[in-house]
Amino acid sequence: MIWRRCFTIGTITNLLRGLRGKADGLWHSYRLTRGRITLGCDADPAGDLAGNLHKAIHALPRLPTTTDDERICETIRRDTAACNRNNVTRTAAYWSMYRSCPELHWAFLAHLVSRNGGWNMTDLRGQWLPQLMDENLIVASFDFLEASNSFIFGDAYPQLMLYAESKRTGRNLFALLPRFGVSSFMAPFWNRFWVDRNPVPLTEALIVNEQHYIQSRVIENDGFRKSVIDSLPYRIQPYLQSNQAIIPLWRKGYAGSAVPMRLAGRVLERFEDLRERIEFGKSLYRLLFSYPRVLRAAAAFARHVPHTGSRADYWPHRFAPSKNGGTSAESDIAAVGSRSSLWLSPALTEAWPDRKLPTSRERDWFGDPEEALSFLRPIRPPLVIDMTHEHLFCQYKLQSAALLERSFINGANKRRTGLG
Repeated sequence: MIWRRCFTIGTITNLLRGLRGKADGLWHSYRLTRGRITLGCDADPAGDLAGNLHKAIHALPRLPTTTDDERICETIRRDTAACNRNNVTRTAAYWSMYRSCPELHWAFLAHLVSRNGGWNMTDLRGQWLPQLMDENLIVASFDFLEASNSFIFGDAYPQLMLYAESKRTGRNLFALLPRFGVSSFMAPFWNRFWVDRNPVPLTEALIVNEQHYIQSRVIENDGFRKSVIDSLPYRIQPYLQSNQAIIPLWRKGYAGSAVPMRLAGRVLERFEDLRERIEFGKSLYRLLFSYPRVLRAAAAFARHVPHTGSRADYWPHRFAPSKNGGTSAESDIAAVGSRSSLWLSPALTEAWPDRKLPTSRERDWFGDPEEALSFLRPIRPPLVIDMTHEHLFCQYKLQSAALLERSFINGANKRRTGLG
């Protein structure tokens, strides 16, 4: 009876609360999107780079011939490997790069996306997903997320470091890009950025490049497809709207749980779809850098709150890095029936040990300039961007699914033992 009462009263109340919050989200979206600025190259982010892209396909990589070049490459490889240890170190490295080179918009976008990757990883050891997924799927899902994050970092971070070194020395070092296995697609964009410092074409090119980079290595990997992408929990994400990328917005005067932060963000429905991932990344970029209120608040959050992987980083009034007493069943009932109960969201280092990173040698994805340019068509920044209640509503949906799953299991056990 207690499960039925919890599900029919507490859950429905929470679901209705989430629905009512949609109207509030529209109002806050309006407030956040006032004062939009136009990003450079809104009309055509690829512009006159088309000819250079055609030339890039046939360009022969120049190998470094000086001791200084070798030293630079070795330093970049060493630092990239050290920072690619886990999600926390990657996230910190992106933020450090953006702080030293704020013209690198992609570094800040990657920092925020990496935070979301960490939260998704710890959800696998959090309050609800362990009740909906078996251990094999949990481990496979972590490996899937870790592979995606680490592959992107391993490809993109050397590019960022090469720019930082070019900036420090005052000389263009992008002829060294092939030494790191970087696609020939990227060289024209870095060379153009070195001249005009327009971050928009470069940022969107990096979005296109990194999503292509993981397409064959992760998304089309037979092991990940069978163990993760074809699984039921993965397939129902579009219906639950649970694959969310959120941007916590720092509030002046924020003090722990006293003043909860609002969230901006977007929902990605089909992660396996290359074009949808690219359009999603471009939309998130426009959301972040087209609206000054969002950019200021997001940067303040990154500055004030170090990334741990726990969702308590942004909502300590909702999440806690450790269970706050009670048995699992009791805690779950309290979490649904009481707004004051905290949901488990462990820190990354508590949830997952460091893992040996995957390696992969694949051919350069870039072979058709016209197809590549089709991914660089301009888009408008989104208008409905407040995700505060949508994110909370998603938590309630996961809770409802977990409680329903448990009620079915309990009912089946009772019928099997003759007690139901």
